[in-house]
Amino acid sequence: MPEDRSPRLAVLIDADNTSARIADGLFEEIAKIGEASVRRIYGDFSSPRMKGWNDILLSHAIVPQQQFAYTTGKNASDITLVIDAMDLLHSGRFDGFCLVSSDSDFPRLASRIREQGVDVYGFGEKKTPESFRQACRRFIYTENLLPDSGPAQNSAPKREPAKNAVPLIEKAMEQMEAEEGSWVALGAVGTQLSNLSSDFDPRTFGSRKLSDLVRKTGVFDIEHPEGGSTRIRKKQQPKGRKKA
Repeated sequence: MPEDRSPRLAVLIDADNTSARIADGLFEEIAKIGEASVRRIYGDFSSPRMKGWNDILLSHAIVPQQQFAYTTGKNASDITLVIDAMDLLHSGRFDGFCLVSSDSDFPRLASRIREQGVDVYGFGEKKTPESFRQACRRFIYTENLLPDSGPAQNSAPKREPAKNAVPLIEKAMEQMEAEEGSWVALGAVGTQLSNLSSDFDPRTFGSRKLSDLVRKTGVFDIEHPEGGSTRIRKKQQPKGRKKA
């Protein structure tokens, strides 16, 4: 891939299992990864429940792939999405795929694409099966892509307390084989967190950036050396003080 070109991505959306409310946040997130060259969405757009998507398809240049629901309980949309994904994969034109669904039907598709040496980025709700989440190089919860709802609205996604991220951060630091009490680069910790857990995201814990999350936990020291990268370490117990 030429250095002056962003990764070319194929974005495939399962409309049956994805809310139209995430559209703006979804494509903003995808823009951080690369260029959404193909944008397709699958579902029965004659159904009234698809009105939310029908209203925004043009604004995001998403091409609808109509699948009429002639019978209930059938997954014609999923099958069409998989067929299209394999056709696009074998075209050799794409550097990555963005699979947008909370369904349990796509772990094998994600695995097959990655076997070909192509990255897969998954997007879905927290209810998404772990098998799909872990099959992706990175998985982003769509609750983190919803617009800020404000304190008066009950639709705001519930965030986990920052303290809940501490075990993951500690495990990432351990896997980096850092000596106890030593400083480690925050960027390297972030990379290891992604390797450790494909769905790790500071926004899940109410923080926009990893540095904000680390600071909120109150468990780590953080420093910004002049001319160097941000570093963190586990706070040391004061001498003579025993753990409770």
